[in-house]
Amino acid sequence: MHYSYTPEGVHSKSIEFDIENNIVKNVKIIGGCDGNNKGMAALAEVRTADDVIRLLSGIPCGKKPTSCPDQLAKALEAALAGNLK
Repeated sequence: MHYSYTPEGVHSKSIEFDIENNIVKNVKIIGGCDGNNKGMAALAEVRTADDVIRLLSGIPCGKKPTSCPDQLAKALEAALAGNLK
């Protein structure tokens, strides 16, 4: 299933991804640091959503309490909980 998430508190404007049988696919992060976004997307691909959440959840960005990786984890959590379309 395809999902779209609007991150909060970061420079990224949108996070798009698919989850098929709990496997994360087709991650696209729009806005923010291009290199970091491509790196996160590559690392998240073909991992389980649960693994990506475990790896990225809670990562801060400088003094901010959240980050683009943390927001990807939040997006996946929302999708798994059925709170995201």
